[in-house]
Amino acid sequence: MDNSRALPPAKTMTPLTLAEARAQIDALDEQIQRQISQRARIAQQVARIKQAQGDTGDHYRPSREAEVLRRAIERNQAADGGPLTDEVVARLMREIMSACLALESPLTVAYLGPEGTYTQSAALKHFGDAVTARPLAAVDEIFRDVESGAADYGVVPVENSIGGVVTHTLDALVHTKLRICGEVMLPVHHHLLSRETSLDAVQTIYAHPQSFAQTRKWFDSRLPKAEREVVASNGEAARIAADKGGAAIAGLPAARLYGLNILASNIEDDPGNTTRFLIIGKQDPSATGADLTSLVVTAHRNQPGALFTLLAPLADAQIDLSRIESRPVRGSPVPDFYFFMDLGGHVTDAVIRTALDRVRANAAFFKILGSYPRAVM
Repeated sequence: MDNSRALPPAKTMTPLTLAEARAQIDALDEQIQRQISQRARIAQQVARIKQAQGDTGDHYRPSREAEVLRRAIERNQAADGGPLTDEVVARLMREIMSACLALESPLTVAYLGPEGTYTQSAALKHFGDAVTARPLAAVDEIFRDVESGAADYGVVPVENSIGGVVTHTLDALVHTKLRICGEVMLPVHHHLLSRETSLDAVQTIYAHPQSFAQTRKWFDSRLPKAEREVVASNGEAARIAADKGGAAIAGLPAARLYGLNILASNIEDDPGNTTRFLIIGKQDPSATGADLTSLVVTAHRNQPGALFTLLAPLADAQIDLSRIESRPVRGSPVPDFYFFMDLGGHVTDAVIRTALDRVRANAAFFKILGSYPRAVM
């Protein structure tokens, strides 16, 4: 997601000498640090208040975090948008919140590993660096880790703007008791990493299948004869390239982590390439006014117009259906499908609740996967 924009004209300021400018920066740094420390002390008080009220769980609140980030962006826009972009302001605010939350109740977040994957980048974008990030080898392991309490939350990929849905995530959502607590939209820029120093030396490329799908045109034109070997994640691809040779499709964090050269940058076929990730946990976030509700349903078999019957209540209520995907029902003796839907709104909204009651009445299987804040950035 590109949040760049033309910078507004510089405001007229009294010219400063270099010494004066540095003195003002030092004074501002002192104020900022003092106020951050004050915020952290208040966060500790919040933890004590919650504990006195019997709240002994984690103190992360998705709705509250989204509200704080949106206010920060609104303040930035009210200040004529700068000179920092909304994305930078949100990232700075996220790290402050992350550090303060760690004083209240440290979080463990499971993600699709190993280190250096895009899922790790999504986890840190959403939770900040002051969490314990726990890499796991597969999507179903992330669900099990959160269900068992070994991790407080999990971050799983669900769809890419080029490669489509991540079927393992959709399948796991059908059967889990966990809830979707949030979403992360991560712009994905692929890089070709290797111990080699030139493209001509690359004979084998390692990557997640989604990454191959997202860079197919680039490789067909630049390295058509190189062997393409599918692995579980791009982090794993970078680790193999560092250990065995060849090249990997991965992000810049993987290049730094495994000491690899960057042979080519931004090799994705679509410059707007974006992956959506879901935050899974045991919370039901409260409404923020900018929410999504996700559900999965099946239609009654052999009933003409069954899918139309499921969707009609949403259309009648003028509810925005932002996504619908189908997945076959495993083990069904006849063709049957799960339909995954994302709706604009929160399940506590009267309009949404009434429409979903009608959908439930017409469905053979109905499950709300979660109502949660839309991604802020």
